[in-house]
Amino acid sequence: MKMTFSIAAPFSAGLLFTVGLWLVAPGVLPASAAEVSKIPPSPHGERSPLSTFFIAPKSVLWQSPAGVKNADSLLQPHAGQAVLKEPQPPCLMTASPQAPAGLLLDFGKELHGYVELITPMTRDQAKLRRVRVRFGESASEAMAELGGPQNAQNDHAIRDQTVTLPWLGKKMIGPSGFRFVRIDNADPELPVELSQVRAVLQIRDIPQVGSFKCDDERLNRIWQVGADTVHLNMQEYLWDGIKRDRLVWIGDMHPEVSTINAVFGYNDVVPRSLDLTREVTPVTEWMNGISSYSMWWVLIHEDWWLHHGNREYLAAQQPYLTALLKRLANLVGPDGKERIDGMRFLDWPSSPNQQGVTAGLQALLVMTLESGSRLMTTLGDKDTATLCSEAAARGRKVVPDPNKSKSGAALLSLAGMTDARKTSDGVLKVGGPRDVSTFYGFYVLQALAKSGDTETALDFIRTYWGAMLDFGATTFWEDFNLEWTNNAARIDELVPAGKKDIHGDYGAYCYQGFRHSLCHGWASGPTAWLSQVVLGVKALEPGCKRVRVAPNLGNLQWAEGSYPTPLGPIRVRHERQSDGTISSRVDAPKGVIVEARN
Repeated sequence: MKMTFSIAAPFSAGLLFTVGLWLVAPGVLPASAAEVSKIPPSPHGERSPLSTFFIAPKSVLWQSPAGVKNADSLLQPHAGQAVLKEPQPPCLMTASPQAPAGLLLDFGKELHGYVELITPMTRDQAKLRRVRVRFGESASEAMAELGGPQNAQNDHAIRDQTVTLPWLGKKMIGPSGFRFVRIDNADPELPVELSQVRAVLQIRDIPQVGSFKCDDERLNRIWQVGADTVHLNMQEYLWDGIKRDRLVWIGDMHPEVSTINAVFGYNDVVPRSLDLTREVTPVTEWMNGISSYSMWWVLIHEDWWLHHGNREYLAAQQPYLTALLKRLANLVGPDGKERIDGMRFLDWPSSPNQQGVTAGLQALLVMTLESGSRLMTTLGDKDTATLCSEAAARGRKVVPDPNKSKSGAALLSLAGMTDARKTSDGVLKVGGPRDVSTFYGFYVLQALAKSGDTETALDFIRTYWGAMLDFGATTFWEDFNLEWTNNAARIDELVPAGKKDIHGDYGAYCYQGFRHSLCHGWASGPTAWLSQVVLGVKALEPGCKRVRVAPNLGNLQWAEGSYPTPLGPIRVRHERQSDGTISSRVDAPKGVIVEARN
């Protein structure tokens, strides 16, 4: 394919970037690690990286048949403050032992944080009211009882609790990940009055530097939803989920960090999370108890080094990195076969296919050792670099059969251990996006692109990730199976009789039923992939001092966007011409050398 490139540097622009629920103006890029360290500590204690926003409910999705009055007043503008005289009648919930009184609010998008209840002045102030509050990532989860066949949980965050309300005051409940909140009067002896209910969103208020647009609006929306999914998980640390799995899972971080690099650029949540896991994991153990996760820690560090070029930070990893790489190199036997101990894991859906897991681990170990060799060469440790490269060379000679596992086959292809096109045709494309997971789907997309089949990868994204949007998702889920959509209800409606609950009736392994997270950062892969593959931006030298721009439009007519670098964002636009060639314009900041390729 022929392409015409026009490269200009530097550039400037005055735009507003929409970050899901929030509008922020671009300015100075996020501070580097060195700049952050110069900020003096607050005399009041540790400064939170999170900002707070108040979100009003968008609708009353349900209310009990009797006992609730003036529910719509909760949708009107309010002051956010208890006042002596309300301008409109409060919502009144009057329950009895025979007739509970409650309502379900929809806040319109997935959020992380709290719900705040504001109460008016009542006559009998000595009698405090109690309410039951239930959070839900789906409408049906917010309506569910704990336990039971649909497995509603309070793990990691209490999403179902009864609280006492103040008289003429505020009560904040949470935190959790949620879109829906059900509130019930918990005391049939006393009516409950609520003058206002609002969500308290907690998020890093950071500019969205990266962007993506093309002639397919479905892909544009998917890119943004992936960005929103990771943004919500950028809390004090980089979590995998905001309801359940509010933890730092290093392997799960790899797609998240790829998305952060493509959307936000540098953010201290990444090194903060990498360092936390390193500090709590002796090198004789595996990170998060999973062997592959210690490997992903190495691979993330190389990606971070290439994108941000902070040599001081990389050098700080050298003692642990050296010991870990020596341990990993010793896991390649004289015959080249991996001898990985501990929990042998790629992703949950591939777990029953142990032959596929073996194939994936062999490839992942080779990729990790080759990455480690490059990092140790950079750090001047030739002995460890050689140890890694020699072990990787032995490992390359062994190519296990992936046993039709798309996860394992994708890693073999990305490691260069199998022919990319044969792997794509023989495994990855079979059955379309079925047997793809929201986590390792990222690597399936990468392997499809490596085979030259960008069109199939785009179709996978439209069909698989797009189906979640069709069922009401505003963030991407921990796992998803296209078969779940058969006769299923959307997550933003109460499940009609005769339909399946796509949240409560499905899931597996550790995410059965409502325990299933509907905002999981590892599912954001299409966002990074669209920026890196379709826009074609790839860092070649540390700190993005040299980048390659090699667009892959597939069946798109045009694509444009921006990609963060430490020196400022690169802006690109690619257009298909009438003769089939691609014309590209690249605006790069001063100091970034662009290598344009077709």
